[in-house]
Amino acid sequence: MEHRSGARDAEGDGTVVGPDPDARWLALLMHAAFFLLLGASLSRFLMRHPGEARTPWIIALSITLAVLYLLGPVLGSRPTPRRLAWLGVLVAVWMVLVVLAPSFAWCAVPLFYTGLRILPPRAALALVALLTAFVVAAQLRLATGFDPNLVLAPPAVAAVATAVFVHMQRQAVRQRDLAARQRELIDDLLRTRRELAATERREGTLAERQRLSMEIHDTLAQGLSSQQMLLQAADRTWEADPAAARRHVRTATGIAERNLAEARRFVHDLAPADLAEGGGLEAALHALAARETAQAEGALTVRCHVEGTPYAPLPDRVQSALLRIAQGALANVREHADATAAGLTLTHLGDRVVLDIGDNGRGFTPEPGAPRTTGAVRGHGLPAMRARVHQLGGTLTIESAPGEGTVLSAGIPLTTPQDPTYLTENPT
Repeated sequence: MEHRSGARDAEGDGTVVGPDPDARWLALLMHAAFFLLLGASLSRFLMRHPGEARTPWIIALSITLAVLYLLGPVLGSRPTPRRLAWLGVLVAVWMVLVVLAPSFAWCAVPLFYTGLRILPPRAALALVALLTAFVVAAQLRLATGFDPNLVLAPPAVAAVATAVFVHMQRQAVRQRDLAARQRELIDDLLRTRRELAATERREGTLAERQRLSMEIHDTLAQGLSSQQMLLQAADRTWEADPAAARRHVRTATGIAERNLAEARRFVHDLAPADLAEGGGLEAALHALAARETAQAEGALTVRCHVEGTPYAPLPDRVQSALLRIAQGALANVREHADATAAGLTLTHLGDRVVLDIGDNGRGFTPEPGAPRTTGAVRGHGLPAMRARVHQLGGTLTIESAPGEGTVLSAGIPLTTPQDPTYLTENPT
């Protein structure tokens, strides 16, 4: 008979959760035991009571009991009315056999198992008690006198069999519950991983947007602002001083060329155009100082100075960040400081690199943690600088006072030459 214990959940609501391998083996063992005991009981009867009038009935009932037992798998495993009716007929045929031939009482143990598997707990225990009573009565009929062992042994065997089956059933329920909890935990883990991945994608998108905004502010936006100022100056002096107006226009044209180069660089790989031309950060800073001096037409002189020697070429991210900071700082000097001189100082200190940008302009009073704003659409320069330095683990300090100029210092730590990761990231 097919065994499906484990195919129902703990509440018995019929939810299929998969067969239990241990229960399947137990079912096969019980089925084999039933037919073995049935055959042994029939053989014993035929050997001890040959030729009796009840022999045909015993044989017919034995065959009927075997056929009924084989019909179990056809009826399914759920306690349906048809299944309960089958169990009732099976037990009734067995009882008739026990009344006619007490030796068939040994088939009760497999029937215990069948009843416990199909019926609700209370009904199953009542059936076990009934079958046990029939077994005791059959044993007493076979005995020549009263034997306490025949009265006590069958209930003990029934109790042990029932306890073993109930224990196995509870173990199966616990295993199913544990498997269900594990599936829930795995589902929660997968859902959490998906949510984390989505969060990381969103954060990456926001970081990239912030980076692009800083790149555009430090290059295209500053260049367009300079062009606007130069063209406005050219318009004001177009008739009074055509030569100066033309100079302004030529300077604006040079700035437009630089902006075009930066825009193309954005499209290519977002690296600063000055760095892409070769020569590293030092050459880019000297070129930036010369360009700012030329564009100011004598109103501002920018000098660049380098101190120390790096152990190895600076990482691309550090070079790009420092160049952008220099560009943004000089744009602020040009537009807000009214300075006549400014300086770029790049200092290599072994484990860190420091860029100082100073001017002799009118200065201002820095507000701790709050960058100065100058208009509805301005004020992105200092926050962008702070963000760039913070991303590289560095610091940005500003020293300024009204009438005493401004010094902006950006320090970025570097991996020491003794660290293997430094050689990995900066091969020589």
